Amino acid sequence: MKILVCISNVPDTTTRIRFTGSKKLDTAGIQWVINPWDELSLTRALELKDANPGLVESVTVAHVGPVSSEPTIRKALAIGADSAIRVNSDAHDAYFVAAQLAEVVKADNFDLILCGIESSDFNGSTVGGMLAEFLQYPSVSAVSGINIENGNLSLTREIDGGKELLSLAVPFVAIVQKGIAKEPRIAAMRGIMMARSKPIKLVEPVMTEPLTEIVSYEMPPEKEACRFIDADKPGELIDILQNVEKVI
Repeated sequence: MKILVCISNVPDTTTRIRFTGSKKLDTAGIQWVINPWDELSLTRALELKDANPGLVESVTVAHVGPVSSEPTIRKALAIGADSAIRVNSDAHDAYFVAAQLAEVVKADNFDLILCGIESSDFNGSTVGGMLAEFLQYPSVSAVSGINIENGNLSLTREIDGGKELLSLAVPFVAIVQKGIAKEPRIAAMRGIMMARSKPIKLVEPVMTEPLTEIVSYEMPPEKEACRFIDADKPGELIDILQNVEKVI
């Protein structure tokens, strides 16, 4: 079984976002990391490989991005991925990214494809589903658990009021969420050293027209200063909520 983990390169969640213009993100000083949901996916894939050495052949990561994203890919290799694939293109939109990843899957015939449920930058939650459609593979969303039992893959997914257990034959796309792994795996020094020699396969993008275009960015409006109402004057609070804020 060959596992592919799709990863995205996102700003650290503590990064202060700035723009150089209405359409361009200021990347100066940004600390780039593996998207948290993708990092948990990778951790679970490596756990499956460690627990099933005769069944799981390899764990590969794939990313659509320019050469500047390679340090993040190296982090994934240091964590334990066997190899990596980088599609040499900016990630224009979710449709474009899914189309490129589909070609990666077709070229190497991966069995299990893992995608984080969303990325922490755009929060679109669409790449995994689009990828499955491009491949015409089954997909399972909201996956919080993956196990191998008697050579078969079993999935746990969150549903309203409980959990659902599924058993699927490969190939398929699993769109995973929090709970897939307890904590992301941390790269050890040995893994960091080994990552330097692990291969990153470079592939050129296929012609795909993005479906969306960023027209402009704008920062959210400044929050008004807090107003404190004396606890002995509830009528004043009610008046503000009714006549000023108009929320009641």
